[in-house]
Formats: sequence, structure tokens, C-alpha cells
Amino acid sequence: MSKVLKFGGKSLASLHTNNNLLNIIANYLETSTLIIVVSAIGNTTDLLLELLEKAKENKPYTDQLQELNALNFYPQINTEEHFKLIENILQGVSLIQDYSAKVQDLLLAQGELISSKVVTQLLLNQGLQATFVNSSQLIKTDAYFTAANVNETLTELAVKTEFEKLSDKKLIVLGGFIGSTAENEITTLGRNGSNLTAALIANYTQAEEFLNFTHVDGIYTANPEWVASAKRIEHLNYSEANELATFGASILHAKTIVPLIDKKIPLRILNTLNPDSTGTLISAEPTPNGVKSLTVLQNVALINFHGKGLFGKVGVDARIFNALAKNNISVSVISQGSSERGLGFVVNDSEATSAKEILEHEFQHDFYTKDVENISINNNIAVVSIIGQDLKSFHKPYSALVKNGIVPILFNNSVSGKNISLVIEKEQFKKALHVIHGQIFGVNKTVNIAVVGKGTVGSVLIDQIVASKNQISERKNIDLNIFAIANSHSVYFSTNGFNTNWQDQFNIPQPNSLSSIIEYAKENHLENLILIDNTAAESLPNRYNDFIDNGFDIVSSNKIANTLSFEFYKNLRENLKKNQKQYLYETNVGAGLPLIDNIKLLHLSGENITKIKGVFSGTLSYIFNLFSVENKPFSEVLRAAIEKGFTEPDPRDDLSGTDVARKLLILARELDLENELQDISIQNLIPTEFQSLTVQEFLAQLSGLNNHYDDLKQQLKANEVLRYVGELSGDLQQQKGVLETKLVKVDKNSALGQLSGSDSIFEIYTESYGDRPIIIQGAGAGAHVTARGVFGDILRLAEKK
Repeated sequence: MSKVLKFGGKSLASLHTNNNLLNIIANYLETSTLIIVVSAIGNTTDLLLELLEKAKENKPYTDQLQELNALNFYPQINTEEHFKLIENILQGVSLIQDYSAKVQDLLLAQGELISSKVVTQLLLNQGLQATFVNSSQLIKTDAYFTAANVNETLTELAVKTEFEKLSDKKLIVLGGFIGSTAENEITTLGRNGSNLTAALIANYTQAEEFLNFTHVDGIYTANPEWVASAKRIEHLNYSEANELATFGASILHAKTIVPLIDKKIPLRILNTLNPDSTGTLISAEPTPNGVKSLTVLQNVALINFHGKGLFGKVGVDARIFNALAKNNISVSVISQGSSERGLGFVVNDSEATSAKEILEHEFQHDFYTKDVENISINNNIAVVSIIGQDLKSFHKPYSALVKNGIVPILFNNSVSGKNISLVIEKEQFKKALHVIHGQIFGVNKTVNIAVVGKGTVGSVLIDQIVASKNQISERKNIDLNIFAIANSHSVYFSTNGFNTNWQDQFNIPQPNSLSSIIEYAKENHLENLILIDNTAAESLPNRYNDFIDNGFDIVSSNKIANTLSFEFYKNLRENLKKNQKQYLYETNVGAGLPLIDNIKLLHLSGENITKIKGVFSGTLSYIFNLFSVENKPFSEVLRAAIEKGFTEPDPRDDLSGTDVARKLLILARELDLENELQDISIQNLIPTEFQSLTVQEFLAQLSGLNNHYDDLKQQLKANEVLRYVGELSGDLQQQKGVLETKLVKVDKNSALGQLSGSDSIFEIYTESYGDRPIIIQGAGAGAHVTARGVFGDILRLAEKK
């Protein structure tokens, strides 16, 4: 019994530098008779095609010819006749500035003939008795040049006849990919045709095993060059492998498996550069149910056929596919509409124009009668196939795709019900692979995060994320990857994620145009995107819709977006709904307290909220909690708040009451009220004469506030304290409520009066609870608390992706 060993072009490319291929052959030869099938060396086929095009356009091609010679030249191996033929063909093409498919095949065949002669001689040089066979005389085909179809009857006869003559030979070498017509005109079997050659030889010689040596360790759950988390598949059955080959697995020819099935010849995919790997076994043995792999067809086009007038007519599909079949055009994916006469199908992009012309000719009368309206081509597509996927569980990967802004143009379920193919925009296929692979194969889901604002809260948040990253990965199977960090001036990128020493990872900054973050995510095919807004500016909220349109969810501690005009607020929600994205902002009111979610839940459940009242600002809470009970001037208390980092850089931003007003407005809008910021009655705690000063001037004159606040303090009764409160009241079932912020006196034994430190407190009055409010109280200020709240929103989003 013999073994067939096939070596691909990348395996042969290393012949100049190592003896792996020769050593592998020598090792197997110790126990078996071997038939070696080889592809052209390295990128020889691509170079030959490039030379043809250069010659056709009458452009210089000396550099490419020298590269070809360097790749295929071995001292003391006589391949001169092939190089001479190559040069003659190119000279002829240059003269007439054109070439036929027959000429192309004759040229490309030289690559296989050279490589098989080179390998034969190198084996002889190693003392191994190798015999060269011209495979073009064995593989008999039709005259469909560049993608010839094998005549199996003639090929079987030729192979058996030749190998009977060679029955005493232990080591035979031949090229793949090539054949010849009955008139002995050279043909080729199409790209990856060497696999088909090897499979046919294995069948007709009744080989015990077919070993396909490539540049990878086997077949993977996805192309590992595109999906780093892809895993090697140990075992596939023939049917699964055939589906993989049909729908784009690059190391298998679409027809490779068929010749092996009849004789049940096992095929093993191995790595020339890693001979210790066990690779992937393909055999008749059954395998467990489930998704096996993801594949991609790239060089394809979608033909859209529209004809409302043909609805209900018999034989339309037959006319379409018979017309294409007569011209040897194969169709890979088909999807048909039912409400109107619409048909979409996928062909090789090189055949798309011909397919369109063939159908226009076939349906020329139907165009005249207006029964057929349009036949169009979409070249900007790729086909992603999920091998082993059935419809029962398809909703999960499909939902994940839509959440990432990838909506298939059409999809097709195979007859077996175990393979789903999606036609998507070409630029989205790598991102689609990442999304589907993470969803199906249980590898960690990557959530890609852009943090804008690296001030106090932003820096603490980044530290919290990187510190918890490993724990979250282990517990939740979620990898949090911060790929961008930006401030108002610059943005820094790291595709592999910023780590504990994130500030040391900053490379050359790019100007922060915000658009650069969107473009970077696109260019790197990043999935599961979240934008974090830790700024206090209006510029970023005004760009939220751009990020949402490009697949980002939003998490924000910035209150601006929720307090701009109600029209902006409404449009933002509509855009979120349209794009199926989320916007979380729990820290907008109450820092890390669970306030907004609870109010949403109460309102959604139908609970009638009648009033909300409380101390909304942790900063103002600290100031008046301390000032009301301690014998200290107001300026001293305010300076202590500044030193603790409780206030904004300009403390008047807190003392103006606008921050409290914004928070109050956010809660009002959660109750579907349409209030605007200007509707709120706001008490500004800064006397008029201090409002126009610069920040520096104001900070230098803080003592000037003391008299005003001493007067307020003197008016307090023994059991009273000062609190700055926000209150939402009125008939909250109407379009607008009554909103006001003010400094008030309250009983020190009341819920508001007992507040201490920088805590916030919120009293939520409802119809069901009457005069007994729901009270939510806790830390209402501080970078760590706010950052932790933002982190919580990130995790809520990450788990839903």
C-alpha cells in the first residue's frame, strides 16, 4: 500500500533554506511507497500571472522574471526548457498584446513541472531513488481552460496504466494542478487544483492515506490569520470537509473530498514546518454534532435578479440556472424572495459580468415586456459560512452580528440544514468572523473600549478596568480591551489593549478629531464597541450619533447629552433604537448610587411617581453638612472641599446650582417629561458681584463670601441645618413638571438633615407608597465612586453583547 503526500507552494518556498520537506519524505519512505504531489514553488503562479499581464500591456517585466528565476533556480537541476518556454510565451504575448486561456494554462503549467523536477532531483541528491512523472499526461480533462473538468474515466485509465509500469518504484514525484485534453493540450484545474490531483491519484492507486502538507497545523475553527483565538480541529468527516472546501477553506479544493469517499481514504492536513503536529484528520468516521468552522469566500459577486412580472410563472429559475450552466458558470449561494419575483445568487467575481450578459440575453423579451426590471451586480460582498450551524441556534450569532452593525444582505441555509451562509459587505467580513467565532466557540468575548477623558475620573476608571481584567476574563469570559485613550487634544491607540502601565504605552499621539477613533475601529475590524465619555464638555455628546451609527454603545458620566434640548434628547433615543445600541449613564445622578435604574424600573412598571426631592450634589452636601454644624467660616469650608477634590476646578460651577439642575432635569426626562433646562428655577449661591470674576480672582477672594453665609447661618433655629436641594413636583402625568433647586432649612433630625460627609440622598414619592418615600442614600461624589459606577455600566453592556 502507498501513501500520497501533497506539498503546497508555501511548503516548497522553504526549500532554499531548510530540508523539512525532504526529511519528511525520507521518514515516510522507511515504511511506505510514496507518491509525492507538489504545487508550484512559493508564489510562482502569481508571478506568472503578473508576467502575463505585464506582457499583454507591453510593460517591462524584467524584475518579475528575475524574481521567478530566483525562486525556481537550483544549481545542477536542468529546467532550462521550461524557462525558455516561459520567455517565448511572454514575448509572443507582448507582440500581439493579448493572450488566450489556453496560453495562460500552458504558461502556468511550467510552475508545476519545474517544482516536480526540482523536488525529484533534490531527493536524488539525498540518495533517494525518486522518479519524475509528468502529471499533465495522467489527468485528462475537457477543454475548459483555466478551470478544466476532469474526465474521470480517461484519467483513471491513464493513472492505472502509468503506475503499473512504475510498480517497482518506491518514490514517485509529479506536479499537481495540471492536466491535458484528449488532444494533449495543457490545461489547469483552477486554484488549489493540486489537492484534486492528489486525491484522484490516491483513489486510482488505492492509497492507504492522503497526507496534505501545508503551512498551517491543520484546519481551524476560522482562519487564524484573521481570528487569533481560532482553534485547530482534530477530526472532520468527509461531508463537513466538503462543505468547508466548497465555501472557502483555502487549503482544500472544492472537489478534493469526493475521490476519497468511494475508497474511504483518510486525509490528514499537516504542517511542513511543524511535522510533530497531528494536524486535522478527515475520514468517514462520524463526528459530534455542532459548528465546526467558519469560512469566507472573498472573490465573489452577488447577482440580483428582479422581475415582478414573472411572479408565479413556472420555469424562471430553470431558465436562469440552465443559461449559466451552459456557459460553465457555477452558483454558490442562492436566496429567493416570496412577496415579489426576486432572486439573489453568488458567482465568482471574474464571471459576474458574463453572467449578467448571459441573463440579459436569455430574458431580452422579458425586459421588452417589462416582466424583468433589473439585473445588477454587487461586487462589494463576501460570503461567510458557518459549517455545522443549524437554524435552531442561529439566532445567537445573528443577533450578535446585528448588535455590531453587521446586517447580512441575504442568507442561505443548505439542504442538509447544517450550514448557513451569509452574504455581507466585504469590508465587514473580518469583524463578522470575530463576532460569530466568539459567540459560537465559547472563547472569551472581546469588548473594545475607547475612553475619552483621562482626567481624575477617567484615570481611575482605566486603572480599575486593567486591574480587574483578568478576574473578569476568568469569571465572565469577557476580555475588556481598551484600544483608545483620548483627552481634548490627543488620542492614543493600542489594538492589543492598554495594560497596568497604560501611561507608559502612549506612542506618538494623533490629534483627537473623534473621527479617528471611529476610523481606527473600522480599519482594525474591532467588534463589541463601547465609547466612554468622562468629559464635561458639549463637543463629545454632539458626536454621540456618529459613534452610534458606527456600532458603538455609549457609557457616560457626562450629563450634557441628557440635558441638551428635548429634541436632541428624543432624536438620540430614536437613533439608539434604530441602531439597536444602548446608552448608559447611571453616574449622571448620584455618582455610583443605583438611582436612575430604579426610577426607570418604577416608571416602566406603571408606578406613578409624584415627587422627587433630595440633595443631588455630593459637593454641596459636604459643604453645607460641615458649614451647618461647625463653627468655621464659609470660605474655610469651601477651601477644604476644593482641596479634597470635591468641586469642579471653578467651584462656582457647583455653587451656581446648574449641576443640580441638570441632574434634576435628567430624572424628569426619565419620567417622560419634556422639560428644558431653562424651565428650572435655579438658586445661584454665588452673590452677583462674584459671578463675573476670573477663577483666580474668585479663589483669591473667597473670604468675601463669609458675611453672606454667616447671615444665613445666624437665621437657623437650634434644630435646623442648611441643605441645597433639587425638587421635582407638580402633576407629573402632564407634559412638564415643576423643577427647582434651592438652599433650604430642614430639621436636623429629618432624612435630609441627618445627611453627613459628601453623601447624597434622594426621596422618591409614589402613589403606591404615599407619604413614605423610597430613600436612596450614599456617597454622591468622588472619582473612585463615579469611576466604579461607570465600570458597572460597562459590565452591564458587556454581558449583553
